Amino acid sequence: MKLSRVLAVMEKETKDIVRDPITVAVALLMPLVMLFLFGYAISLDLDNVPLGVRDEDRSAASRALVDRFVQSGYFRLEADYRSAREVDTAMQRGDVDLVLAIPRAFSERLARGESAPVQVLVDGTYSATANLVAGYAAAIVSGFGRDSRPPPVRAEVRVWYNPSLRSAAYVVPGLFGVILMAFPPLLTALAVTREKETGSIQQVFASPLTPAEFLAGKLVPYGVIAFAEIVMVIGVGFVWFAVPLRGSLALLLAVGLVYVFCTVGIGLLVSTVTRSQLLAMLLAVIITMMPSFLFSGFLFPIFTMSYALQLYTRIFPARYFVDLSRGIVLKGAGLPELWPTVVLLLAYTAAIFALAAWRFRKKVA
Repeated sequence: MKLSRVLAVMEKETKDIVRDPITVAVALLMPLVMLFLFGYAISLDLDNVPLGVRDEDRSAASRALVDRFVQSGYFRLEADYRSAREVDTAMQRGDVDLVLAIPRAFSERLARGESAPVQVLVDGTYSATANLVAGYAAAIVSGFGRDSRPPPVRAEVRVWYNPSLRSAAYVVPGLFGVILMAFPPLLTALAVTREKETGSIQQVFASPLTPAEFLAGKLVPYGVIAFAEIVMVIGVGFVWFAVPLRGSLALLLAVGLVYVFCTVGIGLLVSTVTRSQLLAMLLAVIITMMPSFLFSGFLFPIFTMSYALQLYTRIFPARYFVDLSRGIVLKGAGLPELWPTVVLLLAYTAAIFALAAWRFRKKVA
């Protein structure tokens, strides 16, 4: 591989990019749009959950229990119902997500030291949210009335890495991997297929360029744009969303650079198997964005998937970078802890580029 040839392709590609400032602007703007959309839209936190109450006891104790729910900050008292029919209607309409039903003689049972059960009705339409709501409600109910008589065994829970359990601290580092898998492959795939459609690729076939030299010259300019994207996204994530950085920023940028060239290489590989920009765009979206959402651990923990799907996730590089990003940002992990994943990402990047160079043969497309 001759460096002069690679530099010539890089110069030509850079000029093409400069002549198309709209594409560059979109490439830099859309990651920020995705970051803000998903950073605010995807929230695993619960607060101000609409709460309905059916209090048949109407005592000081029952009102104190309702106050516990409201003062917790998780629930917002929406309505007080008088009958089971009103509760059923409100739940069907979606007016409330949880109804606390307190039976008669609730305060009398507490006064006698007896068990005083209450009923918690949860809207299970959204199962993940329903589990959290039910868990919060159960914790509040079980803790009610124990101030003067603590249980014989008490668990002291300590949450590591994200003690506040903020969704942004979990979602945003994962978004770094998803966003970088969305746009760089698309840009590079369209860049090569555009040359096929216009016929300018034939000049490459007639030149002494090797496939590796041509692809390396294509890869670097778009890799620079993609690296600018990740620097911008990481900066906004830390400043705007106040995501804590417990590890090394230099290490995060270093593995980000490897991931950038991996994603750009995937775009080059797509361009070697397609002949039109439309097909390249569709294929790039199918093999990058969709798997990065579903199989990277961004939203759904991989350990909850079946063993076959867990193995399937290993063929997607977004999984490795999401693990690296969250390990560095949230856990403060360093290279001694993360080097196996870094090696896998490096090997994946090298394999992608080698496969793209093998596929790109010097013949008329």
